[in-house]
Amino acid sequence: MSGKPSPTVLQVVPELDTGGAEASAIEMVEAVTRTGGRCLVASQGGRLEETLARAGGELCPLPLATKNPVRMAANIAALRGLIRARGVDLVHARSRAPAWSALAAARLAGVPFVTTYHGAYNQKSRAKSFYNSVMARGDVVIANSRYTADLLMRRHGTQPEQVRVIYRGVDVERFAPDAVSPERVAALRAAWGVAPETRIVLQVARLTRWKGQDIVIAAAARVLKQADMGDVAVVLAGDAQGRHEYERQLRELIAANGLDGRIKLVGHVSDVPAACRAAEIVVVASREAEAFGRASAEAQAAEKPVIVAERGALPETLVPMRCSGDEGTGWLVAPDDPDALAACLENALRLPPETLARIGARGRAHVTARFTTQAMQSATLDVYDTLLGSRLAETFRDETSSNPLQPCEHVSKDTPAFT
Repeated sequence: MSGKPSPTVLQVVPELDTGGAEASAIEMVEAVTRTGGRCLVASQGGRLEETLARAGGELCPLPLATKNPVRMAANIAALRGLIRARGVDLVHARSRAPAWSALAAARLAGVPFVTTYHGAYNQKSRAKSFYNSVMARGDVVIANSRYTADLLMRRHGTQPEQVRVIYRGVDVERFAPDAVSPERVAALRAAWGVAPETRIVLQVARLTRWKGQDIVIAAAARVLKQADMGDVAVVLAGDAQGRHEYERQLRELIAANGLDGRIKLVGHVSDVPAACRAAEIVVVASREAEAFGRASAEAQAAEKPVIVAERGALPETLVPMRCSGDEGTGWLVAPDDPDALAACLENALRLPPETLARIGARGRAHVTARFTTQAMQSATLDVYDTLLGSRLAETFRDETSSNPLQPCEHVSKDTPAFT
């Protein structure tokens, strides 16, 4: 252990565009810098380079998105040289292809190696299992949910004492109701063509079949056709990212149900806090397992009740409603089941506004207690301290003492995990 009061940490990500791994890397740059340490990011760069600089980090450009074995071998040498030249004390990798180079470089340089298992990676062959296994080879492996922790231990035989569950962080201040002006909400409604008095059911997810937009449309068709349901619109916010055939199928499904104008495909929405504030209820209808469930956590941070599919880590993001009078923050429904979603959505829309408001307030309190960005930063610094003998987390908590933080959650054989 170095025991240095201000160690240097190297974050390794393939690119610096949008994504959970990139966002978390930059959040850790900000945390390390705040403690007086130094944080470098090895990446081929991208749209978040200015954000990285503002957080106090330094970009070290390398072609780390490559899966070419020759270039990956060259990246090992480049990363090893960077570690030695810049006095790097710890390497933290967040994506599979660059993690192989980072693992070899860290071992050759003799510095600790940390990984974050960010996704429920596809694993349908032995070759893919081996490729994924690099994310379970850290001295400490961070899982972004209990579901992910259980998955990686079953897949790769990782020992429980090697794993830490650290949930993805949510910027709760950005989603606070008083941080979103009525003008921002009104502007979004106008852009969507939704009247001020119309209640909105919202889904925020890129347009891909596994996110379940077609399930939401099928469920909404059952609900919106009821004469006594009132003025309700369903907004599906998300970029097709080139999946034009799927987008065409969704539009055809909407038209076939006679719901043009009531179910809206609005494309990418950059102001997600305003989108959540505009909504009455937020739906997360994923067909496949989510490794965390950021959309659910962000909606609750905006004081909105959620309806989420009971799959993957999504159940970990809310306190489930069991009956109308309990203290939950949203509802769990069977995945890939339009009838179940329709029944839940109908019941939720029939609740009085004051009941929905109470559910939303409980949701924000729940997220603030468990899923803040500062909690994620503090818990990750605890991992670094364990490996380095440093006191980064203590310094960070002193700096942010006005905000309560959730400690890192350790996995043990006696602690149940979602399967």
